[in-house]
Amino acid sequence: MERLERRSKTLINTATMPSSSATATVTTNVFEAGKYTTVLQKVESRTTCCPANTSPPPPVPPPKPLLIVMPCEAGEFPLLVFLHGYLLYNSFYSQLLQHIASHGFIVIAPQLYLVAGQDSSDEIKSVTATTNWLSEGLHHLLPPHVKPNLSKLGLAGHSRGGKTAFASALEKAATTLKFSALIGVDPVDGRDKGKQTTPPVLTYVPHSFDLDMAVMVIGSGLGELKKNPLFPPCAPNGVNHKDFFKECKGPASYFVVKDYGHLDMLDDDTEGIRGKTSYCLCKNGKSREPMRRFIGGAVVACMKAYLGGDSSDLMAVMRGQTGPVELQTVDYIL
Repeated sequence: MERLERRSKTLINTATMPSSSATATVTTNVFEAGKYTTVLQKVESRTTCCPANTSPPPPVPPPKPLLIVMPCEAGEFPLLVFLHGYLLYNSFYSQLLQHIASHGFIVIAPQLYLVAGQDSSDEIKSVTATTNWLSEGLHHLLPPHVKPNLSKLGLAGHSRGGKTAFASALEKAATTLKFSALIGVDPVDGRDKGKQTTPPVLTYVPHSFDLDMAVMVIGSGLGELKKNPLFPPCAPNGVNHKDFFKECKGPASYFVVKDYGHLDMLDDDTEGIRGKTSYCLCKNGKSREPMRRFIGGAVVACMKAYLGGDSSDLMAVMRGQTGPVELQTVDYIL
């Protein structure tokens, strides 16, 4: 493995991270499926969970169509709100979201739009509305034995959804619930520096993000490269993961996955015109499964550390247990 790039001299400082057992061996299985069986539920079709959900239609419908992925087993579970990328369907992330949910999380993935322009203001408002709806309407859509822990809430997004996640987290007063972790999966803030989508998130001032939560940024090594001369890179330099991490304050972790592209965390089979296009626009790795497993595991490790108080998996990843991929960059801000 190539030597990993590190900006900080201290890669892990356990005093700044949630505590874990001092005697525990630093190993991780977050890149494998977890112990829970999962189910996907599309809210608009009133699909059933296990056992059958016979409750009446929700009295408070969600502001946007939702894909909910949850454990089938009984329990109280932390929540993750996940935002899809530009012109993609939330269903394209089903395998990734199932991986996360199998480790004991309820994942809420709104379909923010079907068509969008250069202004993402409405998407930010939709995230706020969806987050505020959780305390009123989510329990009506879950089976009685699956309970959401609204005090443990994370926010993640991919591509333009990553930018929207950062923008939403920066609007602290806009949501009634508090996010404790923010995860940007190859976030992108427009086409280039000076050509950012409205409202711009990046300010190009180091450590300027005023975020009262832990942050993880995951980048793709191939995202800044062109697939062919006809299309620009999917994650251009100047508005991609590097720039987002530079503006983060601690605690923040940063991983760049070598030899994988901007859309390599999507499902193996993405159908329809948009699904087929996802193979054509961005430079890709050999397959999607390794990148998807790494991102799923990294998200789980972050959520367990900052929502569950167990940093052992995150420390294992930071110390080189990267599962099915090789990393070209690892960094951590205390």
